[in-house]
Amino acid sequence: MSKLKKVVVIGGTGLIGSKAVKLLQEAGYEAIVASSRNGINAYTGEGLAEALKGADAVIDVSNLMSFDRQALIDFFGTSSRNLTSAEKLAGVRHHVVLSIVNADGLGANPYMTGKLAQEEAVAASGQSYTIVRATQFHEFMETLVGAYAVEGTVNVPDIDFQPIAADDVAAALVDVALAEPKNGTVDLAGPERAPFVSFIQTYLNAKGDASPVKADATLEYFGAPVVTDSLVPGGDYIKGRITIAEWLRE
Repeated sequence: MSKLKKVVVIGGTGLIGSKAVKLLQEAGYEAIVASSRNGINAYTGEGLAEALKGADAVIDVSNLMSFDRQALIDFFGTSSRNLTSAEKLAGVRHHVVLSIVNADGLGANPYMTGKLAQEEAVAASGQSYTIVRATQFHEFMETLVGAYAVEGTVNVPDIDFQPIAADDVAAALVDVALAEPKNGTVDLAGPERAPFVSFIQTYLNAKGDASPVKADATLEYFGAPVVTDSLVPGGDYIKGRITIAEWLRE
């Protein structure tokens, strides 16, 4: 039984962070919502020392939506260095950070480069940590449809896909935070693996959208060349429980 009392969630107002905070609170832990909105900023360091007092773990799900490679590297790298330095001073036991499955194989995508800078900063920090690499979220399906739609047809890369619900991501992050640090990486993916095109088709069918969907082996994934297994875990991984059909019903 864990003796964990206090967990700081960096990015605690976002999609995953807010869910993690709720799960922690329901389990009886003190969950600190760390966000620039309430004066806790990992990038600038503002408010970190106070927020981390007495904390046993930190879950970092902070994010920057940008296509600027250098801005992403700076944001994720600087934030992680500030966080882990402050955590060591405060005696925090475990740093948990959310990243992306196979990020190191998708470096042509600027966002992946930023996440790699984040992973590298955490691993080099000397702070005990676990990097949780997740597959793409069910909640991003609409964004994916919009990105690949051309003149009424949705053309997607001819690759495998194994998306996961945000609820499952939050639950896994909390479980990892309660456990002992791995000082390494674990993968996290949804319960179903199938061609990308089939998930998009399922999503559109549920919306009543008759747009044709096609797989195209020449397409990249947001600027990164891909092969069949580029977006899915290649070894052991934590498996989510919520299928795409269940998520669509909810």
